Amino acid sequence: MITNPAGTSPRPAERGARPAPDPAAPSHAPATTPPRRRTAAHTPLAPRRSVPLTALAGLVLVYTLLPLVWLVINATKDQESLLGSFGLWFGENFQLWDNISRTLSYDDGAFVRWTLNTLLYVAAGAGGATLLAVLGGYALAVYEFPGRRVVLAVVLGAVAVPGTALAVPTFLMFSGMGLADTPWAVIIPSLVSPFGLYLMWVFTAEAVPVELLEAARIDGAGELRLFCQVALPLLMPGTVTVLLFSMVATWNNYFLPLIMIRDPDWFPLSLGLNAWSAQARTTGGEPVFDLVITGSLLTVAPIVVIFLLLQRHWQSGLAAGSVKE
Repeated sequence: MITNPAGTSPRPAERGARPAPDPAAPSHAPATTPPRRRTAAHTPLAPRRSVPLTALAGLVLVYTLLPLVWLVINATKDQESLLGSFGLWFGENFQLWDNISRTLSYDDGAFVRWTLNTLLYVAAGAGGATLLAVLGGYALAVYEFPGRRVVLAVVLGAVAVPGTALAVPTFLMFSGMGLADTPWAVIIPSLVSPFGLYLMWVFTAEAVPVELLEAARIDGAGELRLFCQVALPLLMPGTVTVLLFSMVATWNNYFLPLIMIRDPDWFPLSLGLNAWSAQARTTGGEPVFDLVITGSLLTVAPIVVIFLLLQRHWQSGLAAGSVKE
């Protein structure tokens, strides 16, 4: 037995203890591998890139913006340049401001009168439709009453019915009441928005907690105060969404005024521009294609501006109910 310098024998190694390394022994430690590069996780906010989907989205973007670009470019041309130059490039003279001035003053200011009529239809029709949709959707989502399921079934069925299918019965009904060829023939049908009612019903069920309403009732809040001060601020994104959809539907409404209105003084913009276009195509009529194009640009510009200003609200309104907690 080998003894240590003190002459004592070494203590036996404890069971399971790791032996001490020998400094003189060669080192055979494995080489350290470089850390593996972590790949970024793909989330809805950072999705995986796809070339075919990107190309498809680009084609859809071009298809959507090309008519608008054509409209803006040709609104800067006069009648001669409009018919004799390339449609996707500007003419020799920039006539946008002159075209706007002529459009607003042509035919004793008919375009201004049609704009005021359209604003009236939008304010009364779309505003009323939004108010009724908010009230009805809140009532269907919050209150329990007999026949609630029947009302929901009728609303869902009405969403699937196209408006053109109801145009002739609506005309016959308003003619019998003596309201045809009046603004009421356009405003009253615009108050009915089954899709807006359905959207507000779904949004209210997701955005307004029942516990919050019960707490407000315990504190002594009445139902009117409960709706105005508690629920309505929470319903603002959905309300803006329904308002935008109703505004666009009323602003671009063509078929309903076509069968209801005969007096040009009550024409909306869509019907008035169609009358100018028919006049330009008629043999012997005054060629006003430049005014039709400029008027079309002035017609779509307010809707584009409103959508851009309120996009934050209506995007959140459309996403209501898409995430389950």
